[in-house]
Amino acid sequence: MVKTQLVVVGGGPGGYAAAFLAADLGMQVTLIDLEKNPGGVCLYRGCIPSKALLHVAKLIHEADEAKKWGIEFGEPKIDINKLRDFKNGVVNKMTGGLGQLCKSRKVNYINGRATFVNSTTLSINKVDGITEEVVFEKAILATGSVPAKVPGLSIDSPRVMDSTAALELNDVPKRLLVIGGGYIGLELSTVYAALGSKVTVVEMLPGILPGADRDLVAVLEKRVKTTMENVYVETKVVELRESVPSGKETSSGIQVKLEGKDVAESVQTFDKVLISVGRKPVTAGLGLENTKVKVNERGFVVVDKTQKTDDANIFAIGDIVGNPMLAHKASAEGKVAVEVILGHKAAFEPNAIPAVVFTDPELAWTGLSETEAREKGIKVEVAKFPWAASGRATTLDRNDGMTKLVIEPETERILGVGIVGVGAGDMIAEGTLAIEMGAVVKDLELTIHPHPTLSETMMFAAELFYGHATDMYRPKRK
Repeated sequence: MVKTQLVVVGGGPGGYAAAFLAADLGMQVTLIDLEKNPGGVCLYRGCIPSKALLHVAKLIHEADEAKKWGIEFGEPKIDINKLRDFKNGVVNKMTGGLGQLCKSRKVNYINGRATFVNSTTLSINKVDGITEEVVFEKAILATGSVPAKVPGLSIDSPRVMDSTAALELNDVPKRLLVIGGGYIGLELSTVYAALGSKVTVVEMLPGILPGADRDLVAVLEKRVKTTMENVYVETKVVELRESVPSGKETSSGIQVKLEGKDVAESVQTFDKVLISVGRKPVTAGLGLENTKVKVNERGFVVVDKTQKTDDANIFAIGDIVGNPMLAHKASAEGKVAVEVILGHKAAFEPNAIPAVVFTDPELAWTGLSETEAREKGIKVEVAKFPWAASGRATTLDRNDGMTKLVIEPETERILGVGIVGVGAGDMIAEGTLAIEMGAVVKDLELTIHPHPTLSETMMFAAELFYGHATDMYRPKRK
């Protein structure tokens, strides 16, 4: 039996951030996860491996585009085994580092699966086969999420993958179907298309990246259509089945039946299919019925602004408490939970949570989007600066970008920021800071930005709001 002040169930970015902060603040901490080291889905099967592969995809694209500038490298030779080793090396380096940080902070790390016995006790089935009990004063649930499945489509075949299997990079299929035009599907489509797959993306809704502002998505969509074989929207996949040639024992592919107005062939065959239709929270099998923790109809744990559940001893953070399912949101919630447990006055009440889609070009937004404002009936003004007028974007030969400010008309306060273009993910933090600090457009306009950079498009967008951008003419405001 182990006794601890705080137990954290789940070692992802939310869980280990909470555990490490609690240890730094003097608490006795136990962290439980099934993996050898902390890291969670983000480091093992999500954010980090996908970004390593997206970096390679970007390099392949840039090498090809260099022909326009008078530099030719020739056809890239891809060693899939070396590429996989690089990706795995990145993961092992980062997760191993987190393991060392656990030891340095004297966090008791248990490798196993946790189940609640009651509101103060966990039963741990360790990976070495031993069962252990942990008695705790407070607990933080951070069990994350797993890929969602589509009823009727998830057939048992190695040719049908979820995002986890796709990141294993076992091979590069000649033809790949990606079901789902959200950020995960598009990021993995970008990787496989760069490596040589002919990729078809199918999205059931009217456009890819549903929920994001259409003017931002339009920039990405234009480029995606040049790198993918097909992009079908308002299209359903109604059937998947393995195609086994007569006299053969193994399949030659997956036969797919599509329904959509722009689909040329209703039945097509693909070497592999990636199902990427979102994620669902991991709340089943935790023994929550033995506690007072409540789970809503969508499977999310119910918490208040302090991350406290209906059980006074148990807090919950990250993907299991609702959207957006983002690593940085989980980390922020974890820190709030620890502060509250220690008796400090804290609550999770951000004005903005940035989101980034690491495609090419990248797309990022934070705060109130123009789409949300319209849906909620909130009056806003919008200022957009096209990167066609950006010196830095021109030097990169990437004018396909835009920086957008969503503004409260009466106060000129910045309510939201959207960016599409190279490096948008690295730039969006300035927009998040502006929103959190209650900045007005004039603050951005008067902040001197370095030249020539892409970041100065934030300043240029602010100038355009007043009609006097240096690098672009717009009539003055009345």
